[in-house]
Amino acid sequence: MHRPLEDYALIGDQQTAALISRGGSVDWLCLPRFDSAACFAALVGKKEENGHWQLAPKAAGDCTRRSYRPGTLVLDTEWDTDEGSVRVTDLMPQRDKAPDLVRIVEGLSGRVTMRGTLRLRFDYGSIVPWMRKSDGHRVAVAGPDSMWLRSEPPVRTWGKDLTTHSEFTVEEGESVAFVLTWHPSHEPRPGLIDPFESLRRSEEEWEEWSAQCRYEGPHKDTVLRSLLTLKALTFEPTGGIVAAPTTSLPEEIGGVRNWDYRYCWLRDSTLTLGALVSAGYLDEAKAWRDWLLRAVAGDPADLQIMYGLSGERRLPETELPWLAGYSHSVPVRAGNDAVHQLQLDVYGEVIDSLALARLAGMPSEPHAWRLQLALVEFLSTAWRRPDQGLWEVRGPRRHFVHSKVMAWVAADRIVKVLEDEPDLPGDLDAIRRLRDDIHQDVLERGYDAERNTFTQYYGSTELDASLLIIPRVGFLPPDDPRVIGTVKAVRDELSDNGLVRRYSAEATGVDGLPGREGTFLVCSFWLADALHLTGHTKEARDLFDQLCALGNDVGLLAEEYDPVSGRQLGNFPQAFSHIGLVGTAFTLFGTGEAG
Repeated sequence: MHRPLEDYALIGDQQTAALISRGGSVDWLCLPRFDSAACFAALVGKKEENGHWQLAPKAAGDCTRRSYRPGTLVLDTEWDTDEGSVRVTDLMPQRDKAPDLVRIVEGLSGRVTMRGTLRLRFDYGSIVPWMRKSDGHRVAVAGPDSMWLRSEPPVRTWGKDLTTHSEFTVEEGESVAFVLTWHPSHEPRPGLIDPFESLRRSEEEWEEWSAQCRYEGPHKDTVLRSLLTLKALTFEPTGGIVAAPTTSLPEEIGGVRNWDYRYCWLRDSTLTLGALVSAGYLDEAKAWRDWLLRAVAGDPADLQIMYGLSGERRLPETELPWLAGYSHSVPVRAGNDAVHQLQLDVYGEVIDSLALARLAGMPSEPHAWRLQLALVEFLSTAWRRPDQGLWEVRGPRRHFVHSKVMAWVAADRIVKVLEDEPDLPGDLDAIRRLRDDIHQDVLERGYDAERNTFTQYYGSTELDASLLIIPRVGFLPPDDPRVIGTVKAVRDELSDNGLVRRYSAEATGVDGLPGREGTFLVCSFWLADALHLTGHTKEARDLFDQLCALGNDVGLLAEEYDPVSGRQLGNFPQAFSHIGLVGTAFTLFGTGEAG
């Protein structure tokens, strides 16, 4: 069995990211980008076969303690052993050209023997590279990939069993730095970085970024850690934000609900913009807005639910059968076929995001308004179609209530802009009629008067946690009895130890997949928002406290949580969960609602 996800911490350089365990092992890293093939894939495979890099005291197991340096993505992991104490500091400096993984060993007391085990396996652990020595480096080459390992001061390394080993000692005050650098194998070795200077500069840059945070409420450190995680999941060259840096971490241990989340979802856009704007990170919000505009440009009928880091549209899904899966959860997948689904809610999320950007005072792009008019024109007829909904069901299309509500959001936001700026082009009367038609349709077909709750889809008796967004987006006011009834129904019927499932276990057939899943963390944050909006602020704040406590020892959240086993599930760390945390913090304690 694999380690619990809680055992991992994240480091990254805003183009890719690594996961490091409490045992000092880098078990996941894709180079040179988030969506590249992994060179360390032990997280979803086997250490002996699929790649990892462990650096830890020879005689020790898991670390004694670990933490990020305040306001940074620099990770300190410490061991207290019979020989003495030692610290390993891990970081990925902002790259000039080539990505570097830096690991600095520092003796704190006594004399500690350290051991390094480096198993490089390219292409998701399927390719063993050829290793050689060159100019004091260990060099690994296979196909398009090349990796260079060096240490300062030099440490003896040797090869055995297709693995690079090292062993050395550090005394109090001594430091040894390792640098692992990737570059295309057809290019010359990139310039060498100074690992100690890189540490100083990285720490300084992260601290400067963190100082911009405007949040001053409860759980400030937790909120800032979530914002740092979102920054780490940003692909800096384009401004896109990946949903997670991992693939195929299961929603059910041993199950098949294993998806690749290393892409950018339009659905996250409004919540992401709201969180960044509320926290004071306007540059990041603008970069995300600009990525959004580039990605969705084109025929509105071709709008996708997700795109690649640079706006790529083709994300073919394949299975990687040589990987055993996280705790035997197979298949392991690369790519995501949900990219081809029709999900009408994303039209509302895109237009809502652009409306929020406008309210935040971001400079408008000349083509952005024409794009929004084209999107709402497409919705004028398409909103009546069934779709796969925000949960990306792989079963039949249905008339999901959340999709209809977000189609209403699209029309509503356009109407409000035209009312405020009547000189802009657009048929206000036609779009207002569209908004009213959708509203009436949802009230007539998506609401169960007998149970006093909205339902998952037209004709259904089941619930869906996405219904919690109805008051937040303004579809109905929070004090409307239908909203109050829906929030109560979701809380009573979808809660598990206070946390919220996406939909009921009995309704899992709606998604066309076997098995079950844990509670969905962003849905639990939505419940806190809805409770607050409907007058149950004390209950909302208690739930927020409970959710903040679910993060691991370094403040990271996965997609889901299993209250029975007390374990996090799904891809890790998950942007949607951290976006929800930041948004709810501002809803409950900030100067306004995020998103």
